Amino acid sequence: MTPKLGNRHGFTLVEVFIAIFIFAVSLTGVVAVAVSVINANALSKEITTATTLGIDKMEMLKNTQYSTLRGGGPETLQTLYTRTWTVTDNSPATDMKTVQVRVSWNRFGRTHNVTLNSIIGK
Repeated sequence: MTPKLGNRHGFTLVEVFIAIFIFAVSLTGVVAVAVSVINANALSKEITTATTLGIDKMEMLKNTQYSTLRGGGPETLQTLYTRTWTVTDNSPATDMKTVQVRVSWNRFGRTHNVTLNSIIGK
């Protein structure tokens, strides 16, 4: 006859390992979501900065006298962004100019860009 052990309190080693495994899997998921959110916020900041740089250039070009508004060119800004613009005469109609400003940057080996278009009349 085996002696009666009575009520045992506590956890077995298997229960502890299962709890640690569940915690580790949950923590891995939380970390993955946190990293994804951080990357998305960084990209959003870069898009906002690029849009602001594009709007600044577009406003400068819109405030240029119509007769001197021509050409285009590249600029490097904040060592990360490249801003280019083009002015097309008589587009889409006579006495109108199409202005395009594009801001590009690289993030993790991938090129991103923001493009703004406007039509300026005489």
